[in-house]
Amino acid sequence: MISRTSFYFIVVLLIALGSGIAWLRHVQTDEPFLPGAQQQVWQVEARIDFDADGGPVTVRLALPEASGRYVLFNEQAASPGYGFSIVRKDGLRRGEWSKREAAGAQRLYYKAEFLARQASDEHALAIAAPREARAVFWPEEAAATAASELVTAALERSSNAESLARELVKQLNAADRSQNARLLLEQPMDRARLLDTLLNQAGVPARVVMGLYLEDARRQQALTPMVQIATEDGAAIVDPDTGHEGVPENLLLWQHDSDGILTVSGGRDSLLGFSMITRSVPAGQLARNQAESSLFNLVGVHLLPIEAQSMFKLLFLLPIGALVVVFMRLLVGVKTSGTFMPILIAMAFLQTSLIPGLLSFVLIVAFGLVLRNYLSYLNLLMVARISTLIVLVVFIIAFLSLAAYQLGISTGITITFFPMIIIAWTIERMSILWEEEGPREVLVQGSGSLLVALIGFLLMDWPVAQHLSFNFPELNLIVIALILLMGQYTGYRLSELRRFRDVVSHEQ
Repeated sequence: MISRTSFYFIVVLLIALGSGIAWLRHVQTDEPFLPGAQQQVWQVEARIDFDADGGPVTVRLALPEASGRYVLFNEQAASPGYGFSIVRKDGLRRGEWSKREAAGAQRLYYKAEFLARQASDEHALAIAAPREARAVFWPEEAAATAASELVTAALERSSNAESLARELVKQLNAADRSQNARLLLEQPMDRARLLDTLLNQAGVPARVVMGLYLEDARRQQALTPMVQIATEDGAAIVDPDTGHEGVPENLLLWQHDSDGILTVSGGRDSLLGFSMITRSVPAGQLARNQAESSLFNLVGVHLLPIEAQSMFKLLFLLPIGALVVVFMRLLVGVKTSGTFMPILIAMAFLQTSLIPGLLSFVLIVAFGLVLRNYLSYLNLLMVARISTLIVLVVFIIAFLSLAAYQLGISTGITITFFPMIIIAWTIERMSILWEEEGPREVLVQGSGSLLVALIGFLLMDWPVAQHLSFNFPELNLIVIALILLMGQYTGYRLSELRRFRDVVSHEQ
């Protein structure tokens, strides 16, 4: 058995290592301890998957330009076995991968870092607008006639390129849209390309540009088509779905798609997906070479693909939840359903947001208890009962997701993040507890689980905690030391002091 001296030595060593490594990282990389008052950097990663045919392979990907809102300051490709170069043709930047021979599934990566800064819309366009309207050809005479009539009607109600674009979108989105609009919407093209074609037919220089909406810790996102039009003041971006003019603050203009964003020669079934993550970086660090030979820059989580970083950004929050569970159970004395179920609930709240996640969890468990009560009359063995409960939980989650979608609550769809097997076991545990201890104990443990999950969620959702856990993962050594210290506590819990208050008052 380990002596108390050795135990406290291990605790002090963990605290010293965690704080010392964090301080060393701060000194060498200028990584801030607190978020805010820092430069925001977006790391965007494009992942290309395809199947090679066995011969020479050439892959070309349109690359973004620096803009007034997002400044490109670093880019690199990670594709073992492939040659990579950035070429410029007709004013466009393209990344080109090449290999003499390749067969089977292939995966290529392109990573770029953008410095975010405030800029007005007129300075946020890195893609120059076309100067002349191009000729338009409709494959069917009926579509050409409908387009001509729709454009003529829109021209009568507009005075410039911007108002013409808004009028065309309005006619296409109208609830009582005309027969011409319905016919054009049936054409084999999306809204952006349809609006682009109609504007060019009206004599307005326009083209489709691709943008990427930047949302922290998102994976496998697709480019969004927008329409760029030439105006009297230069250029403007129009949303083909709403007609709104301007560049959204979180939209990174990637490139126009006149020749295609991605072309693969020597392969098939290509797929392009984008992952992104944001972090705060000191302005002084941005001025340095990002590839400087610092140990923390060579062996850090930031070197992983963005998709993996997004996963670790959540995983590094788990120790905080574990610390909350240990404190609330060992020192406060809160009863929970399962030891670490509150952590999983808190993690789910991070995905769903608090109120929708809380309502979803309560509804799922409530419905599950009702169904579990019915299953008890079937005299099933435990394995069959739990398996049936898992399937029923899937149906409950699907039903709640559809109901939330019909009500316009988009966050309800993400309730599938809840671990279904754990929920099934929770329902089974609460049902047995109901039979053995009564509904009061179920209410006590259920409310205790939600209380601990709420406290854990508030800590894990705190920007400072998220920043420290991801950028200074070595601080989790201090969390381990605190958990070890609390694990040695054998005194009264705070909730038990209430039972002995009469004894304390009598002694006084």
